[in-house]
Amino acid sequence: MDLSAETRDELVQFYKALADASRLKIVGLLAHRPYSVEELAELLSLKASTVSHHLRRLTEARLVSSRGESYYSVYQLEDRALEQQARRLLSRQDFSGTVEDVDVDSYDRKVLADFSRRDGSLKTIPARRKKLEAVLRHIVKAFSPGKRYTEKQVNQMLLRFHTDTASLRRALIDFGMMKREGGGGEYWRTDGAAAQAARK
Repeated sequence: MDLSAETRDELVQFYKALADASRLKIVGLLAHRPYSVEELAELLSLKASTVSHHLRRLTEARLVSSRGESYYSVYQLEDRALEQQARRLLSRQDFSGTVEDVDVDSYDRKVLADFSRRDGSLKTIPARRKKLEAVLRHIVKAFSPGKRYTEKQVNQMLLRFHTDTASLRRALIDFGMMKREGGGGEYWRTDGAAAQAARK
């Protein structure tokens, strides 16, 4: 999902507004009833100018609004706006959209460069889980989604990467990138592995 610059800015502003203990307390107090700057300053033992600064940040994030009441400005929590912001800005898609300009494959490429020879075979099978997983994400792409393979075919394909085909085969199963039928039956690439590889 493409995240617009405007929505990304709103997301940053929303979290910045709540990333302060005093502002969280102000939001908590306003959740009970509206308050003036002077009342909030007294309750929180803060200067009125400091409270005004915090309220300005919360207003910019559309979490609070103010209304005139006699000589005072009274602030209230925008419940509906808070709920809408939370629903929209806390979605998985929006979080994913914040990293569109990040090269998410750079770690895998570095691991492959460290462990691979020029011909694409592995110098050694990584012992660390994360590095092994990165190598397996590369290896599993050799298998076509939806196609079934005999154990012999799997071993032949894995031999291109390392002579210890049993360890690679077992790791692909353990990490859920491939499945197999019991009793030495057929192997196939899982939907999760296919979707993972499609993003790369």
